[in-house]
Amino acid sequence: MIEQNILEITAELSKASNIVIVPHKGPDGDAMGSTLALMHFLKDKGHNAKVIAPNEYPTFLKWLPGNDEVMIYEENKPAANAVIDDAEIIFTLDFNDLSRCGDMQHSLETSKAIFIMIDHHQEPAEYADYTYSDTQMSSTCEMVYHFIDKLRAKNKITPEIASCLYTGIMTDTGSFRFSSTSATTHRVIADLIDKGAKNSDIHQDVFDTNSESRLQLLGVALNNLNVNRQYRTAYITMSQEELDANNFRKGDTEGFVNYGLSLDGIIFAAIFIENKQEGIIKISFRSKGDFSVNTFARNHFHGGGHNNAAGGRSDENMNDTIVKFNSLLPDYKEQLQA
Repeated sequence: MIEQNILEITAELSKASNIVIVPHKGPDGDAMGSTLALMHFLKDKGHNAKVIAPNEYPTFLKWLPGNDEVMIYEENKPAANAVIDDAEIIFTLDFNDLSRCGDMQHSLETSKAIFIMIDHHQEPAEYADYTYSDTQMSSTCEMVYHFIDKLRAKNKITPEIASCLYTGIMTDTGSFRFSSTSATTHRVIADLIDKGAKNSDIHQDVFDTNSESRLQLLGVALNNLNVNRQYRTAYITMSQEELDANNFRKGDTEGFVNYGLSLDGIIFAAIFIENKQEGIIKISFRSKGDFSVNTFARNHFHGGGHNNAAGGRSDENMNDTIVKFNSLLPDYKEQLQA
């Protein structure tokens, strides 16, 4: 898409005044970093650009430049819908299907705006007029960097834009340790540092602002760790009562699933988090090597994502969800024991 349609996109941008940028529900560092970076870029070009997030996001991302301008759809739906109705172009970033927007889905589906998708998840839906999809890319933030480059505007990347993009790449690559981190990724990171991203400060703002309750919650999670050496699998469970007892805030369990994957010999890890308000069990999957958690999540838990990082959900209670999960492992015996 990016090479074939960049002239058309440039023409559409030149005509548009009102632009909306949307991340997925439960936005993470890559979602917020990419949307805010694009917002800054478009505003600097004279557009009326607004980020509308479906719901709140973690406190450790609230320092991002432009955070105060983000509209939260769940908190003011009438105002957000009015902005969507006025949009001439809608960018959807870091997701591949409008169902990932929660309550925003209907408003987006009925919009007359031109849609531009920028995303690195597998199997993108066909709702967008222009789709920039690359499943091999480390992050949507890296894709936004290349998108700006294709617009021949890389010299317009400010320290604010660089900081947002650096944050998303850093978080989605696990601080540059995942296999999706390419030589190109490192070159992009080097350029972002040259353009004003303060890498050490960003790392501290994201990873070194823990509350006492979050660390106590991590202790509960590790105490709930279950290891199945036969299938090289580890999983963690978190009940609603455990979350409430430790003053859970959105984002507090971010990264917990990776502790299971850090065990020697483990190649498949999961965390199951009860959400009684929504009546579901939220699930995060991680893997090493060739075991595709994207396929596993799509086949069994209404989810998907990447080969080594995916999410899903269960409409059953925690006990039944864990029973189902364990019953599936023998079906993947050859892949897990390879």
